[in-house]
Amino acid sequence: MTKNEFNLQLHDHSVSLQSFALNFTKDLEDANDLVQDTMLKAVTYYGKFKEGTNLKGWLFTIMKNTFINNYRRLVKTNALITQAEDISSANLHYSASKNASDSKFVMGDINKALATLQPEYYVPFIKYFEGYKYHEIAEMLNIPIGTVKTRIHVARQILKKYLKTYSKEILGADIV
Repeated sequence: MTKNEFNLQLHDHSVSLQSFALNFTKDLEDANDLVQDTMLKAVTYYGKFKEGTNLKGWLFTIMKNTFINNYRRLVKTNALITQAEDISSANLHYSASKNASDSKFVMGDINKALATLQPEYYVPFIKYFEGYKYHEIAEMLNIPIGTVKTRIHVARQILKKYLKTYSKEILGADIV
């Protein structure tokens, strides 16, 4: 089989490769990339294809192996890079023990700032901080949802003002 005949047969299988790739990726753009990688590898390794064998099966095997290798590479990369949301408990412990004295002062200031809040601002803010949704807080406190939002906003403004020493110019992040 000539290289041109191989390329024509390769093109004939592109639709089935696209469907097969969607089974792996569940995303059209990623599937297109996978098909492109598969076709590139097929053209690159054209000399390794044995005429008379199943070209479609060969292409599907290339695609499956490409997807698996890309997935493994992605897992390794993500394992090496610590995401801000995914800090391990070991890293948290190291950070907490290394900065224990600083943390003690910061927590003291945060607690003092919280103590300055009047109860009508403190309670909704703490509930929100604990993970409750606005409508849940409104039901618990039997007040309108707009009032809940306003009180949380006011509490945040008071805390920001009280804790301005810890603003992003100093620490590089918002505290509140």
